Amino acid sequence: MRRREFITLLGGAAAAWPLAARAQQPGKLPTIGFLGSGTPSTMSSRVVAFVQRLHELGWVENRTVAIEFRWAEGREERYTEIAAEFVRLKVDVIITSGTPTVMALKQATAAIPIVFVALADPVGSGIVASLAQPGGNVTGLSIQSPDIAGKRLALLREVVPNLRRVAFMGNTDNPIVPREMREVQSAAKTLGLEVATIEIRRTQDIVPAFEKLKHGMEALYLASEGLLDANRLRINVLALGARLPTMWSNQELVEAGGLMSYGPSFPHQFRRAADYVDKILRGTKPADIPVEQPTKFDLVINLIVAKALGLEIPPTLLARADEVIE
Repeated sequence: MRRREFITLLGGAAAAWPLAARAQQPGKLPTIGFLGSGTPSTMSSRVVAFVQRLHELGWVENRTVAIEFRWAEGREERYTEIAAEFVRLKVDVIITSGTPTVMALKQATAAIPIVFVALADPVGSGIVASLAQPGGNVTGLSIQSPDIAGKRLALLREVVPNLRRVAFMGNTDNPIVPREMREVQSAAKTLGLEVATIEIRRTQDIVPAFEKLKHGMEALYLASEGLLDANRLRINVLALGARLPTMWSNQELVEAGGLMSYGPSFPHQFRRAADYVDKILRGTKPADIPVEQPTKFDLVINLIVAKALGLEIPPTLLARADEVIE
């Protein structure tokens, strides 16, 4: 078990990279467009992992490659704007995460290769033809796992004594969220839990949504999508104030004050995405690179938050955790 501490230095480094990338004169180097659904600070560990792997593969910013960073800051209207900008810049490859961002990019260009990270259902959403043969200009890494919702609910039940009622919160404008919602509801029936759905569509909906959570909810399951990720700090503060244990999709959200997460490591996925970008920059077509599925899922527990909520984490669960924040 590894014991993690918060790392603040990486956020400053990630914020500086976009400035360095924009200083590069266009047209002289292969250019990567990086569309972040959140902000430089919320996505710092993913950026660090991606750039470090590029370095290992021989790509150095402003020497052998240029990187154009753009941040949507959780606002979906920015996806189309940034996609159009990347087309105008004639970048050589684009990397992004989340179904709405990929859809916006795919609508903007059928020529520029697109590498996605952490898509829940790339085939079902029509983004690729199949995992083995993506076709077109899009490929990447999926987080598809049919039983992950059930595992997250089961973990919550281990932590919260006599858990009966769980709230599911997600941005229902994201096409993947209703699918995850159905998986949660199905898993809840099997586990004998009741699920209340809290729908949001923009940042302004978050505070009113927590007013609805005051009525008998015992835990909060957060959907895996960009709007919630970008507002992680606000959500975690509100959840703590409402005495609600939270289940997130990845460790960064727990580091920002959530209780638990279970899912693929997003920094690891961005590191693997650098290999995809490397292949494309060296001439491989995205249509010929199979979509990769996750093989390792991390359980992360924040003992600081557990203590604040008055929760005793079972020793057996702590022993199974990949990361413990204390």
